[in-house]
Amino acid sequence: MAKRHYIPVTADVPGVDEKKRALIRKAIRTALAAEGVELACEVDVSVTSDGGIHQINLDMREVDRPTDVLSFPAFDLTPGELPGEEDADPATGLVPLGDMVISLERVQAQAKEYGHSNRRELAYLVVHSVLHLLGYDHLDEGPEKARMRAREDAIMGELGIER
Repeated sequence: MAKRHYIPVTADVPGVDEKKRALIRKAIRTALAAEGVELACEVDVSVTSDGGIHQINLDMREVDRPTDVLSFPAFDLTPGELPGEEDADPATGLVPLGDMVISLERVQAQAKEYGHSNRRELAYLVVHSVLHLLGYDHLDEGPEKARMRAREDAIMGELGIER
């Protein structure tokens, strides 16, 4: 898989080694390819604590609690709609898809709760966030949520990380 996307991964918590950064980048690239994103893109990733994500959730969404992952899309897309070349930053030639923030504490807690590895939980949250950046949503319990879950499962399968 071509490494044409720019995916900076910053962390303000310990434990985010190069192996985790590589998994995050691979999950993003796999999700983008699965969704047909052929343009070179930028996705900025921040890994933080429950406290860090809680503050961002409060500041950006006025939600006073921590969460597992936050997605801040650069575009208001619908599933299947992709940004175009005209959306690229002229300075970099990259399409800025948006930002994701992941709580490493939630990754570890949810992996334990669901009985799978931290690696699987981290990859899942990254794929979940990429789909949000591409316009998917799951606010209802109906067809949109089912569509998003099906795409998550398919992409996790492509990564070779299944339930």
